[in-house]
Amino acid sequence: MADAKIETYRQGGKLLDSAIAGLSLAELRAYPVPKTWSIAEITLHLMDSDLVLSDRMKRMIAEDNPTLIGFDESAFAKNLFYNRLDPHAAADIFNRNRLFMSSILEHLPETAYQRVGTHNQRGKITLGAMLQTCIDHLEHHIKFILHKRQLLGKPIRR
Repeated sequence: MADAKIETYRQGGKLLDSAIAGLSLAELRAYPVPKTWSIAEITLHLMDSDLVLSDRMKRMIAEDNPTLIGFDESAFAKNLFYNRLDPHAAADIFNRNRLFMSSILEHLPETAYQRVGTHNQRGKITLGAMLQTCIDHLEHHIKFILHKRQLLGKPIRR
């Protein structure tokens, strides 16, 4: 079970990269849906979230029942200049983080996915559930990126 999830998690890095490929900086920073994040902002959000989530997983692996602290994603987007930073660099960091974290996850025994941490807002969560959260979070946001690409007249051809 974990092997398939790890591979899905690992491939997510390439998924984000291909979702933003071929877009100009102006298109990445555009707001095709008013009052929502740009594709660049979504990409930076995914990078930051993934770094936080991988830190949580590492602590769940290395420590006994660590406290996992939430963060304000809107404050990150606003105060960390998401729409001024390089979304391609963020996608590269996202991909490299996924590759690196996957190399840790694949060495774990199946029983390790039952290790827990306690989130300060959501309560106890297992490592396996955290891995699934990472997968689901990316899939959730990729849908928004693809929709915005369509609105910009830049759909991905499959």
